[in-house]
Amino acid sequence: MFVWGFNVKHAALSRRQLIKGLGLIGLAASARASSASSSAKRLGVALVGLGYYSRDVLAPALQLTNHCQLTGIVTGSPEKIPYWQKTYGILDYNIYNYQNMHEIANNPAIDVIYVVTPTGTHKQFTEIAANAGKHVWCEKPMAMSARECQAMIDVCKKNKVQLTIGYRMQHETNTRKIIQFARDKPYGKINDIIAEAGYNNTSDTHGWRANAKLGGGAMYDMGVYPLNAARYTSGEEPIAVSAAMTSTRELYKHVDETTEFELEFASGARAKCATSYARNMNSLRANCEKGWYELKPFQSYSGVRGRTSSGLELPASPLNQQAVQMDNDALSILHNSPILVPGEEGMKDIVILEAIFKAAKLGKRIVI
Repeated sequence: MFVWGFNVKHAALSRRQLIKGLGLIGLAASARASSASSSAKRLGVALVGLGYYSRDVLAPALQLTNHCQLTGIVTGSPEKIPYWQKTYGILDYNIYNYQNMHEIANNPAIDVIYVVTPTGTHKQFTEIAANAGKHVWCEKPMAMSARECQAMIDVCKKNKVQLTIGYRMQHETNTRKIIQFARDKPYGKINDIIAEAGYNNTSDTHGWRANAKLGGGAMYDMGVYPLNAARYTSGEEPIAVSAAMTSTRELYKHVDETTEFELEFASGARAKCATSYARNMNSLRANCEKGWYELKPFQSYSGVRGRTSSGLELPASPLNQQAVQMDNDALSILHNSPILVPGEEGMKDIVILEAIFKAAKLGKRIVI
Protein backbone atom coordinates (compact mmCIF):
# COMPACT_ATOMS: atom_id res chain seq x y z
CA MET A 1 0.00 0.00 0.00
CA PHE A 2 2.98 2.32 0.43
CA VAL A 3 4.48 3.94 -2.65
CA TRP A 4 7.44 6.31 -2.37
CA GLY A 5 7.70 9.59 -4.22
CA PHE A 6 4.64 11.60 -3.13
CA ASN A 7 5.01 15.32 -3.75
CA VAL A 8 2.82 17.24 -1.34
CA LYS A 9 2.48 20.28 -3.56
CA HIS A 10 0.25 18.34 -5.95
CA ALA A 11 -2.24 17.84 -3.15
CA ALA A 12 -2.94 21.57 -3.38
CA LEU A 13 -4.03 21.63 -7.02
CA SER A 14 -6.96 23.86 -7.73
CA ARG A 15 -10.32 22.39 -8.66
CA ARG A 16 -10.06 24.21 -11.98
CA GLN A 17 -6.82 22.36 -12.76
CA LEU A 18 -8.40 19.05 -11.88
CA ILE A 19 -11.48 19.63 -14.05
CA LYS A 20 -9.28 20.66 -16.96
CA GLY A 21 -7.03 17.65 -16.51
CA LEU A 22 -9.85 15.17 -16.28
CA GLY A 23 -10.77 16.10 -19.81
CA LEU A 24 -7.29 15.20 -20.98
CA ILE A 25 -6.95 11.63 -19.84
CA GLY A 26 -9.50 10.24 -22.22
CA LEU A 27 -11.24 7.88 -19.88
CA ALA A 28 -14.87 7.10 -20.50
CA ALA A 29 -15.75 8.03 -16.96
CA SER A 30 -14.01 11.38 -17.23
CA ALA A 31 -15.73 12.10 -20.49
CA ARG A 32 -18.98 12.05 -18.58
CA ALA A 33 -17.80 14.52 -15.96
CA SER A 34 -19.71 17.46 -17.37
CA SER A 35 -23.03 15.64 -17.16
CA ALA A 36 -22.38 14.42 -13.62
CA SER A 37 -21.30 17.86 -12.44
CA SER A 38 -24.81 19.13 -13.05
CA SER A 39 -25.98 16.88 -10.24
CA ALA A 40 -25.64 17.97 -6.62
CA LYS A 41 -24.82 14.41 -5.60
CA ARG A 42 -21.36 13.87 -4.19
CA LEU A 43 -20.63 10.41 -2.86
CA GLY A 44 -19.76 10.24 0.82
CA VAL A 45 -16.54 8.30 1.41
CA ALA A 46 -15.41 6.69 4.66
CA LEU A 47 -11.74 5.77 4.98
CA VAL A 48 -11.01 2.51 6.82
CA GLY A 49 -7.58 2.70 8.42
CA LEU A 50 -5.98 6.06 9.17
CA GLY A 51 -2.32 5.37 8.44
CA TYR A 52 0.03 7.32 6.19
CA TYR A 53 -1.79 6.72 2.93
CA SER A 54 -5.16 7.80 4.28
CA ARG A 55 -3.84 10.73 6.30
CA ASP A 56 -1.25 12.21 3.94
CA VAL A 57 -2.51 11.16 0.53
CA LEU A 58 -6.17 10.16 0.21
CA ALA A 59 -7.70 12.68 2.60
CA PRO A 60 -5.98 15.67 0.92
CA ALA A 61 -6.87 14.24 -2.50
CA LEU A 62 -10.53 13.97 -1.55
CA GLN A 63 -10.54 17.75 -1.07
CA LEU A 64 -9.76 18.07 -4.78
CA THR A 65 -12.51 15.81 -6.08
CA ASN A 66 -15.72 16.92 -7.75
CA HIS A 67 -17.87 13.82 -7.27
CA CYS A 68 -17.02 12.53 -3.80
CA GLN A 69 -16.24 13.87 -0.36
CA LEU A 70 -14.76 12.66 2.90
CA THR A 71 -17.61 12.09 5.32
CA GLY A 72 -16.51 9.27 7.63
CA ILE A 73 -13.63 7.35 9.16
CA VAL A 74 -13.16 3.87 10.63
CA THR A 75 -10.22 3.38 12.97
CA GLY A 76 -8.92 1.16 15.71
CA SER A 77 -6.91 4.05 17.14
CA PRO A 78 -9.20 6.49 18.98
CA GLU A 79 -6.28 8.83 19.66
CA LYS A 80 -6.27 9.69 15.94
CA ILE A 81 -9.86 10.93 15.91
CA PRO A 82 -9.26 14.53 17.13
CA TYR A 83 -6.93 15.26 14.22
CA TRP A 84 -9.52 14.13 11.68
CA GLN A 85 -12.32 16.05 13.31
CA LYS A 86 -10.25 19.22 13.54
CA THR A 87 -8.84 18.96 10.02
CA TYR A 88 -11.85 17.67 8.11
CA GLY A 89 -14.82 18.32 10.36
CA ILE A 90 -15.78 14.64 10.62
CA LEU A 91 -18.99 14.46 12.64
CA ASP A 92 -19.24 12.21 15.69
CA TYR A 93 -21.91 10.01 14.17
CA ASN A 94 -19.71 9.35 11.10
CA ILE A 95 -16.88 7.87 13.18
CA TYR A 96 -16.66 4.10 13.63
CA ASN A 97 -14.29 1.48 14.95
CA TYR A 98 -13.61 -2.01 13.63
CA GLN A 99 -16.16 -3.54 15.99
CA ASN A 100 -19.14 -1.35 15.03
CA MET A 101 -18.20 -0.72 11.41
CA HIS A 102 -21.22 -2.74 10.28
CA GLU A 103 -23.48 0.00 11.63
CA ILE A 104 -22.53 2.13 8.62
CA ALA A 105 -25.44 0.32 6.98
CA ASN A 106 -27.72 2.80 8.74
CA ASN A 107 -25.76 5.90 7.69
CA PRO A 108 -26.94 7.57 4.46
CA ALA A 109 -24.03 10.03 4.61
CA ILE A 110 -21.63 7.26 3.61
CA ASP A 111 -21.92 5.75 0.13
CA VAL A 112 -18.44 4.29 -0.29
CA ILE A 113 -16.09 2.53 2.11
CA TYR A 114 -12.44 2.80 1.07
CA VAL A 115 -10.39 -0.02 2.63
CA VAL A 116 -6.89 1.31 3.31
CA THR A 117 -5.59 -1.29 5.75
CA PRO A 118 -2.90 -4.00 5.36
CA THR A 119 -3.67 -6.57 2.68
CA GLY A 120 -4.32 -9.33 5.18
CA THR A 121 -7.43 -7.48 6.38
CA HIS A 122 -8.92 -6.53 3.00
CA LYS A 123 -11.30 -9.47 2.71
CA GLN A 124 -12.73 -8.95 6.20
CA PHE A 125 -13.42 -5.24 5.76
CA THR A 126 -14.70 -5.64 2.21
CA GLU A 127 -17.26 -8.17 3.41
CA ILE A 128 -18.40 -5.89 6.23
CA ALA A 129 -18.70 -2.94 3.85
CA ALA A 130 -20.58 -4.87 1.17
CA ASN A 131 -22.95 -6.44 3.67
CA ALA A 132 -23.67 -2.93 4.91
CA GLY A 133 -24.82 -2.10 1.38
CA LYS A 134 -21.92 0.25 0.64
CA HIS A 135 -19.76 0.39 -2.46
CA VAL A 136 -16.18 -0.74 -1.85
CA TRP A 137 -12.93 0.83 -2.93
CA CYS A 138 -10.05 -1.41 -1.87
CA GLU A 139 -6.35 -0.62 -1.97
CA LYS A 140 -3.88 -2.79 -3.80
CA PRO A 141 -2.98 -5.57 -3.64
CA MET A 142 -6.53 -6.81 -3.52
CA ALA A 143 -6.09 -9.71 -1.08
CA MET A 144 -3.78 -12.44 0.16
CA SER A 145 -5.04 -15.11 -2.22
CA ALA A 146 -7.18 -15.63 -5.29
CA ARG A 147 -9.68 -17.42 -3.06
CA GLU A 148 -10.04 -14.30 -0.92
CA CYS A 149 -10.40 -12.19 -4.06
CA GLN A 150 -13.24 -14.35 -5.32
CA ALA A 151 -15.01 -14.11 -1.96
CA MET A 152 -14.76 -10.31 -2.14
CA ILE A 153 -16.15 -10.26 -5.68
CA ASP A 154 -18.99 -12.58 -4.70
CA VAL A 155 -20.09 -10.62 -1.63
CA CYS A 156 -20.15 -7.36 -3.59
CA LYS A 157 -22.21 -8.94 -6.36
CA LYS A 158 -24.58 -10.44 -3.80
CA ASN A 159 -25.18 -7.02 -2.26
CA LYS A 160 -25.30 -5.25 -5.65
CA VAL A 161 -22.46 -2.87 -4.83
CA GLN A 162 -19.40 -1.99 -6.89
CA LEU A 163 -15.95 -3.30 -5.99
CA THR A 164 -13.05 -1.22 -7.27
CA ILE A 165 -9.34 -1.80 -6.70
CA GLY A 166 -7.13 1.23 -6.10
CA TYR A 167 -4.75 0.89 -9.02
CA ARG A 168 -4.23 4.63 -9.42
CA MET A 169 -1.70 4.18 -12.22
CA GLN A 170 -4.37 2.89 -14.60
CA HIS A 171 -6.06 6.31 -14.24
CA GLU A 172 -2.82 8.26 -14.80
CA THR A 173 -2.34 10.19 -18.07
CA ASN A 174 0.93 8.72 -19.34
CA THR A 175 0.08 5.24 -18.15
CA ARG A 176 -3.08 5.47 -20.25
CA LYS A 177 -0.84 6.18 -23.25
CA ILE A 178 1.24 3.09 -22.52
CA ILE A 179 -1.97 1.06 -22.38
CA GLN A 180 -3.00 2.55 -25.72
CA PHE A 181 0.43 1.67 -27.18
CA ALA A 182 -0.26 -1.98 -26.25
CA ARG A 183 -3.35 -1.86 -28.46
CA ASP A 184 -2.02 0.24 -31.35
CA LYS A 185 1.60 -1.02 -31.38
CA PRO A 186 3.10 2.18 -32.88
CA TYR A 187 6.60 0.71 -32.49
CA GLY A 188 5.71 -2.77 -33.69
CA LYS A 189 5.56 -6.02 -31.77
CA ILE A 190 6.75 -5.88 -28.17
CA ASN A 191 9.85 -8.00 -27.63
CA ASP A 192 10.47 -7.49 -23.95
CA ILE A 193 9.39 -5.36 -21.00
CA ILE A 194 11.43 -4.24 -18.02
CA ALA A 195 9.50 -3.12 -14.94
CA GLU A 196 11.00 -2.32 -11.54
CA ALA A 197 9.59 -0.77 -8.37
CA GLY A 198 11.21 -0.59 -4.97
CA TYR A 199 12.71 1.55 -2.25
CA ASN A 200 15.23 1.17 0.55
CA ASN A 201 13.06 0.67 3.61
CA THR A 202 15.06 0.95 6.82
CA SER A 203 12.57 2.52 9.22
CA ASP A 204 9.54 0.21 9.30
CA THR A 205 10.90 -2.02 12.06
CA HIS A 206 7.60 -2.90 13.72
CA GLY A 207 5.08 -2.39 10.94
CA TRP A 208 3.06 -4.76 8.82
CA ARG A 209 5.61 -4.77 5.98
CA ALA A 210 7.66 -7.36 7.86
CA ASN A 211 4.58 -9.45 8.71
CA ALA A 212 3.80 -12.09 6.10
CA LYS A 213 0.27 -12.73 7.41
CA LEU A 214 -0.68 -9.08 6.91
CA GLY A 215 0.72 -8.90 3.38
CA GLY A 216 4.22 -7.74 4.15
CA GLY A 217 7.22 -8.32 1.95
CA ALA A 218 8.33 -6.56 -1.20
CA MET A 219 6.28 -8.69 -3.59
CA TYR A 220 2.89 -8.08 -2.02
CA ASP A 221 3.59 -4.46 -1.14
CA MET A 222 5.48 -3.14 -4.17
CA GLY A 223 5.67 -6.07 -6.57
CA VAL A 224 2.13 -5.62 -7.82
CA TYR A 225 3.28 -2.42 -9.54
CA PRO A 226 5.70 -4.07 -11.99
CA LEU A 227 3.38 -7.08 -12.23
CA ASN A 228 0.36 -4.98 -13.18
CA ALA A 229 2.53 -2.82 -15.43
CA ALA A 230 3.80 -5.85 -17.33
CA ARG A 231 0.21 -6.86 -18.00
CA TYR A 232 -1.07 -3.48 -19.15
CA THR A 233 2.10 -2.72 -21.14
CA SER A 234 1.91 -6.02 -23.03
CA GLY A 235 -1.86 -6.09 -23.28
CA GLU A 236 -1.60 -9.82 -22.53
CA GLU A 237 -1.93 -12.23 -19.65
CA PRO A 238 1.20 -14.24 -18.80
CA ILE A 239 1.29 -17.96 -19.48
CA ALA A 240 4.25 -18.83 -17.24
CA VAL A 241 6.51 -17.34 -14.59
CA SER A 242 9.94 -17.87 -13.04
CA ALA A 243 11.03 -16.15 -9.84
CA ALA A 244 13.65 -15.83 -7.11
CA MET A 245 13.31 -14.26 -3.66
CA THR A 246 16.03 -13.13 -1.26
CA SER A 247 16.24 -11.51 2.16
CA THR A 248 19.51 -10.26 3.63
CA ARG A 249 18.49 -8.09 6.60
CA GLU A 250 17.18 -9.51 9.87
CA LEU A 251 14.14 -7.24 9.62
CA TYR A 252 12.89 -9.22 6.62
CA LYS A 253 13.70 -12.74 7.74
CA HIS A 254 10.02 -13.75 7.50
CA VAL A 255 9.22 -12.04 4.19
CA ASP A 256 10.88 -11.38 0.86
CA GLU A 257 13.16 -8.35 0.82
CA THR A 258 13.81 -8.56 -2.92
CA THR A 259 11.96 -10.50 -5.61
CA GLU A 260 12.91 -10.86 -9.25
CA PHE A 261 10.50 -12.54 -11.64
CA GLU A 262 10.06 -13.08 -15.35
CA LEU A 263 6.71 -13.38 -17.09
CA GLU A 264 6.22 -15.18 -20.40
CA PHE A 265 3.45 -14.20 -22.82
CA ALA A 266 1.86 -16.16 -25.66
CA SER A 267 3.14 -13.61 -28.20
CA GLY A 268 6.71 -14.48 -27.30
CA ALA A 269 7.26 -11.31 -25.30
CA ARG A 270 8.85 -11.51 -21.88
CA ALA A 271 8.71 -9.17 -18.91
CA LYS A 272 11.67 -8.97 -16.58
CA CYS A 273 10.47 -7.52 -13.29
CA ALA A 274 11.95 -6.68 -9.93
CA THR A 275 10.79 -5.30 -6.61
CA SER A 276 12.68 -4.61 -3.41
CA TYR A 277 12.80 -3.11 0.07
CA ALA A 278 16.59 -2.86 -0.33
CA ARG A 279 17.08 -0.50 -3.28
CA ASN A 280 15.37 2.36 -5.03
CA MET A 281 14.00 1.63 -8.49
CA ASN A 282 11.08 3.00 -10.43
CA SER A 283 11.01 2.44 -14.19
CA LEU A 284 9.02 0.79 -16.96
CA ARG A 285 10.31 0.17 -20.49
CA ALA A 286 9.04 -1.69 -23.55
CA ASN A 287 11.51 -2.73 -26.25
CA CYS A 288 9.79 -3.31 -29.57
CA GLU A 289 10.62 -4.32 -33.13
CA LYS A 290 10.72 -0.71 -34.33
CA GLY A 291 11.77 1.19 -31.24
CA TRP A 292 11.08 1.57 -27.55
CA TYR A 293 9.21 3.65 -24.99
CA GLU A 294 9.53 4.13 -21.26
CA LEU A 295 8.17 5.80 -18.16
CA LYS A 296 10.66 6.87 -15.51
CA PRO A 297 9.39 7.13 -12.84
CA PHE A 298 6.33 5.03 -13.60
CA GLN A 299 4.58 4.64 -10.24
CA SER A 300 5.41 7.66 -8.10
CA TYR A 301 2.58 9.74 -6.69
CA SER A 302 3.58 12.58 -9.02
CA GLY A 303 6.03 13.29 -11.81
CA VAL A 304 5.32 10.19 -13.93
CA ARG A 305 6.98 11.04 -17.24
CA GLY A 306 8.37 9.23 -20.25
CA ARG A 307 9.85 9.28 -23.72
CA THR A 308 10.01 7.16 -26.85
CA SER A 309 12.64 6.22 -29.40
CA SER A 310 10.98 8.51 -31.95
CA GLY A 311 11.56 11.55 -29.75
CA LEU A 312 8.06 11.80 -28.33
CA GLU A 313 8.11 13.27 -24.83
CA LEU A 314 5.49 12.27 -22.28
CA PRO A 315 5.56 15.15 -19.78
CA ALA A 316 4.34 14.71 -16.24
CA SER A 317 0.71 15.55 -15.58
CA PRO A 318 -0.01 18.21 -12.93
CA LEU A 319 -3.06 16.29 -11.73
CA ASN A 320 -3.40 14.64 -8.36
CA GLN A 321 -3.50 10.93 -9.25
CA GLN A 322 -5.66 9.87 -6.34
CA ALA A 323 -8.21 12.64 -6.96
CA VAL A 324 -8.55 11.57 -10.59
CA GLN A 325 -8.84 7.92 -9.55
CA MET A 326 -11.55 8.58 -6.98
CA ASP A 327 -13.54 10.90 -9.24
CA ASN A 328 -13.47 8.33 -12.04
CA ASP A 329 -14.58 5.60 -9.66
CA ALA A 330 -17.30 7.84 -8.22
CA LEU A 331 -18.62 8.52 -11.71
CA SER A 332 -18.84 4.79 -12.36
CA ILE A 333 -21.09 4.50 -9.32
CA LEU A 334 -23.17 7.58 -10.13
CA HIS A 335 -23.76 6.39 -13.71
CA ASN A 336 -23.82 2.66 -12.91
CA SER A 337 -21.22 2.28 -15.65
CA PRO A 338 -18.28 -0.12 -16.09
CA ILE A 339 -15.43 0.21 -13.59
CA LEU A 340 -11.94 0.85 -14.92
CA VAL A 341 -10.29 -1.45 -12.35
CA PRO A 342 -12.87 -3.95 -11.00
CA GLY A 343 -12.24 -6.73 -8.55
CA GLU A 344 -11.64 -9.16 -11.40
CA GLU A 345 -8.61 -7.10 -12.46
CA GLY A 346 -7.19 -7.19 -8.95
CA MET A 347 -7.72 -10.93 -8.78
CA LYS A 348 -5.72 -11.51 -11.99
CA ASP A 349 -2.64 -10.07 -10.31
CA ILE A 350 -3.11 -12.20 -7.21
CA VAL A 351 -3.39 -15.39 -9.29
CA ILE A 352 -0.04 -14.53 -10.88
CA LEU A 353 1.42 -13.44 -7.55
CA GLU A 354 0.63 -16.84 -6.06
CA ALA A 355 2.39 -18.46 -9.03
CA ILE A 356 5.41 -16.21 -8.42
CA PHE A 357 5.68 -17.40 -4.82
CA LYS A 358 5.35 -21.00 -5.96
CA ALA A 359 8.02 -20.56 -8.61
CA ALA A 360 10.40 -19.02 -6.09
CA LYS A 361 9.76 -21.75 -3.53
CA LEU A 362 10.21 -24.62 -5.98
CA GLY A 363 12.94 -22.96 -8.01
CA LYS A 364 11.31 -23.74 -11.32
CA ARG A 365 9.15 -22.30 -14.06
CA ILE A 366 5.43 -22.39 -13.26
CA VAL A 367 2.77 -22.51 -15.95
CA ILE A 368 -0.15 -20.26 -15.07
